[in-house]
Amino acid sequence: MDNFEKVKHYLRELEYDIIHEDPVDQLVVIDKKDEGISNMIIDCEEPILIIEQFLFEMKSDSVEAYKSMLQKNRQIVHGAFVLDEDGKKVLFRDTLQLETLDLGELEASLTSLTLLLNEYYDELIHFSKQP
Repeated sequence: MDNFEKVKHYLRELEYDIIHEDPVDQLVVIDKKDEGISNMIIDCEEPILIIEQFLFEMKSDSVEAYKSMLQKNRQIVHGAFVLDEDGKKVLFRDTLQLETLDLGELEASLTSLTLLLNEYYDELIHFSKQP
């Protein structure tokens, strides 16, 4: 089984909904609404797996928001807050080694985002609404 098929198998086993897949680019888009996962991109880019979840768009250049997210990055076990190329979209992003990827490692990374959203939800909503 190649890495793309392995990742899809793990996602199904973890009961994520695969809402789109592109075998040529080896990426899938997944949902698990009850855990806050919506349109998450899982991209097999040998030798790594890239996991990205759009969270919100920054409406201002709030130093408070950036500082808070960077401080929160220190506490996150898997993944981190990142900005897109334009510096406006805030994403959760994690990368894992495809060669050694196992079910537990992928689950831990995805669960990390769920825990982050549960714990940090109010602050994220606040930052997303700042003018």
